[in-house]
Amino acid sequence: MKKPVEISQAAARRIWLHAQRLNTRTPFGDGPEATRRAVEHLGYVQIDTINVIERCHHHILFSRIPDYRRSDLIAAQSADKSVFEYWTHALSYVPTRDLPFYLPAMKQHLAEPSQWYANADPAELAKVMRRIRKEGPISIREVDDDELQEKDHLWASRKPTKKVLQLGFYNGQLAISQRQGMLKSYELMDRHFGWPPRPRPATGRQIAEHLLDRALRSQGLISASSVMYPKLRFSPEVLASVEGRMRRKLLVPVRVEGDETAYWAEPATLEALPEPLPLTHILSPFDPLIIQRRRTERLFGYDHVFEAYVPREKRKFGYFTLPVLVGNDIVAALDLKTDRAAGKLLIQAWHWIGIGNAGQHKAAIEEELGRFERFQLGE
Repeated sequence: MKKPVEISQAAARRIWLHAQRLNTRTPFGDGPEATRRAVEHLGYVQIDTINVIERCHHHILFSRIPDYRRSDLIAAQSADKSVFEYWTHALSYVPTRDLPFYLPAMKQHLAEPSQWYANADPAELAKVMRRIRKEGPISIREVDDDELQEKDHLWASRKPTKKVLQLGFYNGQLAISQRQGMLKSYELMDRHFGWPPRPRPATGRQIAEHLLDRALRSQGLISASSVMYPKLRFSPEVLASVEGRMRRKLLVPVRVEGDETAYWAEPATLEALPEPLPLTHILSPFDPLIIQRRRTERLFGYDHVFEAYVPREKRKFGYFTLPVLVGNDIVAALDLKTDRAAGKLLIQAWHWIGIGNAGQHKAAIEEELGRFERFQLGE
């Protein structure tokens, strides 16, 4: 096996920051089209319900698009239909161009629903689909003839129809055609996208190549766990793709100083290591740079813990802590909350991380906090 190329921690960070497009101010340009370009480059943008500050899908895009507007994502989903929602490692916005890679999972779920939806009644789904076909998209709020039931899970609904709608969604029969906050409207997938014909589902080999390409594009420096997240190892198909590219000299093994993880990169990625601009980003805890916690700890020396699920007395940084990136380093962790009634962003705790210090970093962070507050309270 070829000897790995040795690089420093700082070089690894530069590669990842460049791949994540956090090292330049407007990497995707301006205007509504920037949202489509950002989602296509990143491969997915995670959705989450917590709104202590702005919901994470808007926050992630704001971090890469300075003039981002929430209406741009709404238009991309509902008007342009250049993005759609489906499950990656979590519910996410995904580029519509990648839809063929998700069709096999939808088909599999239709044949063998996951345990959570195993008791959903297919006859009820057929009934709901007939209603949608006749009346158009519906949200759970518009279903007023349900017999309410006790929740069997913290995130469940008392309306049985919600589970039926979600079953149709994961089956690929229904698409989420619009969101208002976290209220979803469901439409027949074929009608939403203007089918038939449906795209041809990707093969297993094509899906493996897609996963590898997506990681190389958005991470630059990849490992088995970063490609397969949240799984820790390559699938046989992806491993075969990695080995094939190494034989063709399209990938080279990489070793990062002080890290025993096996990494790979494309040769061109290692030839020019761009220095980041001295930009400041207040990142979502669900940002692609942060969500893979082990990777963030190894390359940035910052061990992020999502403390919303930690008892108050055991929290170290706060309920909803946001890492702060300045240039090439994570230098602070801020526990923030948006008080929309008072029209202000509240700093509940400020912690310095690593080389972070008030003399060198506080002014830049405070300036970015002002921009972030204006975004939080805008539109």
